[in-house]
Amino acid sequence: MKTAPVVADILLPQGFAFSSTTAGIKVSGSPDFALVEAFQGAAAAAMFTTNRVMAAPLIVDRDHLKRSRGRMRALVVNSGNANCATGKHGIDGCQAVCRAVADELVCDPEEVFPSSTGVIGVPFPAEKLINAVPTLVSARRAEPDAARHFARAIMTTDTRMKIAASRFKRGKSEVTLFGVCKGAGMIHPRLATMLVYLFSDVEATPAELQPMLAEAVRVSFNRVNIDGDTSTNDTVLLLASGESGVKLSTVAAQFAPALAGVCQALAKQIVSDGEGVRHVVNLHIEGARDDAEASQVAKAISNSALVKTAWAGSDPNWGRILAAVGYSGAAVDPSKVDIFFGRHQVCGKGMAAPFNEAEVHTYLSQPVFDVRVRLGRGKVSGTFWTCDLTAEYVRINADYRT
Repeated sequence: MKTAPVVADILLPQGFAFSSTTAGIKVSGSPDFALVEAFQGAAAAAMFTTNRVMAAPLIVDRDHLKRSRGRMRALVVNSGNANCATGKHGIDGCQAVCRAVADELVCDPEEVFPSSTGVIGVPFPAEKLINAVPTLVSARRAEPDAARHFARAIMTTDTRMKIAASRFKRGKSEVTLFGVCKGAGMIHPRLATMLVYLFSDVEATPAELQPMLAEAVRVSFNRVNIDGDTSTNDTVLLLASGESGVKLSTVAAQFAPALAGVCQALAKQIVSDGEGVRHVVNLHIEGARDDAEASQVAKAISNSALVKTAWAGSDPNWGRILAAVGYSGAAVDPSKVDIFFGRHQVCGKGMAAPFNEAEVHTYLSQPVFDVRVRLGRGKVSGTFWTCDLTAEYVRINADYRT
């Protein structure tokens, strides 16, 4: 049985409704408050930032997942305020919003999963959100347009909404996966300023979902890097309503690659919408000892400001990549390292390989290009997604608060 390819379209799983509204957090007046309801509740699995500075909603989320034993009735997201570094006031406000949503949906507060994204250190305007809850709840719809509005309401510096979906058959039934995310800056492996929400109508337990989510995150969101910053609010949430009637245990071989595919599609959209990005780079690390070593080398390369600014100028400066490999911490032998830009080999056995400078410059001028680094240490390979670093990135982040 084949899994359907990932599509950038709205394929809604059964059992979920979406809504969004304007609570008045964003100065622009754009929608900034969004909701997803699981009509009959949903099994939940989640992963969070590794930053020791953790936003209030993540603290509440961990508590709610534990108290509800991984069952969620609703997801609620605000944009424009990160509710981070806000102390007890931020946690109290987050819990108050959850209670307001729970009162409207007639469920327990711990069945509400909150998220926030925006500026750190600004007092959390809980009252604005609480006042908007009745409108938010009454607007929920199990319709594609409602899902699109949800995707737009969670955006901050994103320039476009990010969605992906997959669907496959099991006998006469269908299982659908739909993913929505936001993220454009503070993007770094081990999660970043990204909020990712994945919805499926497969029937599963939280214990079944968690390892599948962890593996999907490993090969997707943990392989993207825009600027090397790990955020305080990063969240990946997977909800399974069970409304398809298809048990996960019977379709695990189809569900796992479908989930990974949706996550990879979203991860690539995050990189392509990175702040100031002009070039998206498919970074292939080959010949590593293991996956951890491949990730270690990829991280060093994609974190290097010198490498990223060379990419911004379409400059085939392979020496900067070789230097990053050397300080990555991997026990490489420089005399075994090869580097390619697309089909063009620019470094062989740790030294310059003859290449046509003009041709390679033209190749690197494309919006998307491939960089391949052979380490010559083993048989493990991995693909990572990163980008250049431009003056526009500096402008966006210099003016972010003002």
